[in-house]
Amino acid sequence: MFTSQGPGLRELAVQALSSVERGYDLLAPKFDLTPFRTPDRMLDAVEETLAEREGSFGSGLDVCCGTGAALPLLRRLCRERVTGVDLSAGMLAEAARALPDGVDLVRADARALPARLGDAYDLAVSFGAFGHFLPAERPALFSGVHRALRPGGLFAFPIGAPIPISSPLWWAVAGFDGAMRVRNAVWRPPFVMYYRTFPFGPVRADLAAAGFRVETAALEHFGRREDGSPRWRLVLARKRA
Repeated sequence: MFTSQGPGLRELAVQALSSVERGYDLLAPKFDLTPFRTPDRMLDAVEETLAEREGSFGSGLDVCCGTGAALPLLRRLCRERVTGVDLSAGMLAEAARALPDGVDLVRADARALPARLGDAYDLAVSFGAFGHFLPAERPALFSGVHRALRPGGLFAFPIGAPIPISSPLWWAVAGFDGAMRVRNAVWRPPFVMYYRTFPFGPVRADLAAAGFRVETAALEHFGRREDGSPRWRLVLARKRA
């Protein structure tokens, strides 16, 4: 799964026994060499879908931007300023190394976005970060993004179809989540990272409660399942005007 230049087992173990913030500070220099970075194929699919459906935007916000994989996407979609927000100073330092023009970086907890970011953006995106938020934390996360958007602004992120229990991947993901729950029960500080705590139904309800009007668009780039449903959808949560 990892390149020879990526983190070794010892480095991953140290990260896993740290807090989320400290863990990503440690992993940051090699993060882009791991499978945890959002694949370019996903970034391209989201960019293409947003461009076809919405055209361009004014200003853009990347929530939990990490090393900045999605910042070039936002820079191409947005005519004005783009901002990346992340809790990890180490990840932001890596993002700063290859910043496109017209991008700001802000260190902040996504559950408590700074007031100065309020009512300033036309598009917010997030990739691969939602496993770091427990279900009880989603209302604060979504409310913060809602405040950051202008009326009519869009919060967009990809979400995968449920994994069937017959799939080996379901058991691998369930095993990972189980191991993380045991780790967090016996070790402090906790490292919150789960793969099965972000199902679309409850997520949609939390978005609606935060003031969004929610629809989805199929990401046809990833094909469809046997029942005809898309393997991946783009959630389009719009702040009511």
